[in-house]
Amino acid sequence: MAKRDKDVITLGSGKLYVMLYDAEDGIPEDTSIETEENRIGWIKGGATLTYTPEFYTAEDDLGKVKKRTIQTEEVTLTSGIMTWNGSTLTKLSSTGTSSESNGKRTTKIGGVGNYNGKSYVIRFLHEDAVDGDVRVTIVGQNTSGFSLAYAKDAETVIDAEFSALPCDTNGTLVIIDEEIPATA
Repeated sequence: MAKRDKDVITLGSGKLYVMLYDAEDGIPEDTSIETEENRIGWIKGGATLTYTPEFYTAEDDLGKVKKRTIQTEEVTLTSGIMTWNGSTLTKLSSTGTSSESNGKRTTKIGGVGNYNGKSYVIRFLHEDAVDGDVRVTIVGQNTSGFSLAYAKDAETVIDAEFSALPCDTNGTLVIIDEEIPATA
């Protein structure tokens, strides 16, 4: 008997891809995003998508009538990046630059005058050969900064928090693509 669509259990982590976003071109095809060049690093702790709406409720003094409308929405995608380098850091900082010469990479971060205004396509790919892959895509920037903790007994993992920007004229903040299991 084939598995029903609503009986699928999603287990495991995935891969995180980050590439420069071009608003004129929109979100590229999967094959353009999901390349080794765009993989930001191996991740630790999975990824978390958070959708937070804010509502306004108008209500009369006696509680007889109510009307509710959505005011704002926020979408964030967080993930721990375990393998990284200076080039990775420039995608996590809107004021970062990185250069390489003579076998050395130099990364500079800071200076509000260096703000580059770049937005990125951020794609989390959860691969599942049995139940189908899931792709979570946003356009945005890392807005939480980062910290680098060098400990003697643990790997240095960067906790990135990407805040979504609208990616189309409808104001879409996140796109979730699921492969639907075949039915018998």
